[in-house]
Amino acid sequence: MVQIVNQLSELAGRYDAVFCDLWGCLHNGVTAFPDAVAALKDFRAKGGKVVLLTNAPRPRADVARQLKTFNVPDNCWDTIATSGDSARVAMFRGAIGNKVWFMGQDYDLTFFEPPAVVSDPVEIERVALKDAEGIACLGPFNALADLDVNRPEFLYAKQKGLKLLCANPDIIVDRGESREWCAGALAKLYAEMGGESLYFGKPHPPVYDLARRRLEELGVSIPDSRILAVGDGILTDIKGALGEDIDSLFITGGLAREETKTIEHPEQDALNAYVANQQITPTYAIGYLR
Repeated sequence: MVQIVNQLSELAGRYDAVFCDLWGCLHNGVTAFPDAVAALKDFRAKGGKVVLLTNAPRPRADVARQLKTFNVPDNCWDTIATSGDSARVAMFRGAIGNKVWFMGQDYDLTFFEPPAVVSDPVEIERVALKDAEGIACLGPFNALADLDVNRPEFLYAKQKGLKLLCANPDIIVDRGESREWCAGALAKLYAEMGGESLYFGKPHPPVYDLARRRLEELGVSIPDSRILAVGDGILTDIKGALGEDIDSLFITGGLAREETKTIEHPEQDALNAYVANQQITPTYAIGYLR
């Protein structure tokens, strides 16, 4: 049975760092959750470090700027690790070739700026699919469209043997009251069609290695046993934490709100049934981060 807690502060003494997801935990894609902001501020005030660990397919500087537009204050976090940065390193080391077909939005184009940590980046050229050696997938062209609209291009790409680099393994995300497809849904479809998808965000190891490096950049050495992963994605945040042997706090009021019957708190029986069905068990659960 998953232990339900009322506040992050109940657990704070057991951990020195938090790896906190963004969408569904700290904000809803439109504005910050005040209680979540307060909880992270309190954790930091007691000496804890907060790493915002996100499957955003963009560099961390872009995420930091976006957080300001959502009214997330700088003083509730210490550093940011993004799946975009993890994937960008791989791309500029040649993971999908030099000529790349880009899937995403214009605001994602900073992805194509070489990261400082790659000393000798390969030259990347954005090209049409017919000329591509690989696919950089940061998200769908239309986040509300049926995924099947991508099948013709994916069939062609599979036949050419192109690898798809997925910069955001999330399947869906809630922007306010609207549910949207993410890059992970496209990568899953491509793999189901017989193509090869490469993943760099949660629940996959590279982004956790990046998060640990971000902690080290802060001048602290914190063992995994003193890190708590916080997130609302059972298949990303919680599965990833389990794979890294990191304790987790499942935010049930996000993507699994209906399944866990969360109003202020999840219903214990519904929560137990949900994690049993997913075969992924978090260490703790809470309705909303507070």
